[in-house]
Amino acid sequence: MSETGKRLENLGITLPVRDRRGKGVVDAVIKGNLMFLSAHLPVDSDGCPVYTGKVGTDVDLDTAYQAARLCGLNMLATIKDYVGELDRVDCVVKALGLVNSGADFSSQPAVMNGFSDLMVEVFGRRGQHARSAMGAFALPQNVPVVVEAIVKLR
Repeated sequence: MSETGKRLENLGITLPVRDRRGKGVVDAVIKGNLMFLSAHLPVDSDGCPVYTGKVGTDVDLDTAYQAARLCGLNMLATIKDYVGELDRVDCVVKALGLVNSGADFSSQPAVMNGFSDLMVEVFGRRGQHARSAMGAFALPQNVPVVVEAIVKLR
C-alpha cells in the first residue's frame, strides 16, 4: 500500500467510487507534470448532491465546510483514477472554490477550509496550496460549493 494510502487508512478516509463510463465527462487533463482538475461537486457516487442550498441562507458554515471537504474527497478519487496512486502527487499547486452564497454571506474562505484542511491531512506539506474562494450567485444542481484545482505530479 502506498504511503498516502496508509495515511488515508489511518485517518479513516475511504475514497468514493464513481462510474464515469458513458458520461462524456472529463474530470481532469494532464499536461506534462501538471494535472488540471475540473470543478468537483459535493455529490455521492451516483452524482447526486449530498448538500444543496445557498450558504448563509439555507446552509450553515459548518455544513458548507463539510460540502467542500466532500468536493476534496471526490477530487482525490479522480486523481487516483487518473494516475493510479496518490503518492504521484508532488503537491497541490492551486485551488479555486466557488461558494453558492446568500446575499449577506462573506465567509467564503472559511467554507474552502473544508477542502484545504483535507489536502493537508492527506498530503501533509504537499497539500498546502495557493487558493481563491469567491461567492457565486448560483451553482450546478444548487450545491453550496464547487472546487477546481491544479496539482503537480511526480
